[in-house]
Amino acid sequence: MRRRRYYCPVEVTVDVLAGRWTPVILAHLKEGVHRYGELRRRMPAVSEKVLTERLRGLERDGLVERTVHDGVPAPVSYRLTEEGRSLAPVLAALYDWGTARAARMGVPVEPVDGPVTPR
Repeated sequence: MRRRRYYCPVEVTVDVLAGRWTPVILAHLKEGVHRYGELRRRMPAVSEKVLTERLRGLERDGLVERTVHDGVPAPVSYRLTEEGRSLAPVLAALYDWGTARAARMGVPVEPVDGPVTPR
């Protein structure tokens, strides 16, 4: 998180969740541990560069933990830290609002690798 003066608590939240892909990554990790390749499959529209940058930023911010596994084909996995898990109500609210908005607008939401669970 950037160190600066905030004038509203919502600014702090937006600072953490800034960018299109950050909340999506967090929503997928809220479901549990995912390897890098799993995240890529679930988010086919994100580039590898952006996914890597966002994961590194989330790790720096203390929201995501990266684990390296020795001797396995997909050696890196990601999980939410306790601080990351504290965002669950925010992510659930975003999920619920997005679901309702998509329904109101007639926009299909088609998860690639199974649904992202709201809670």
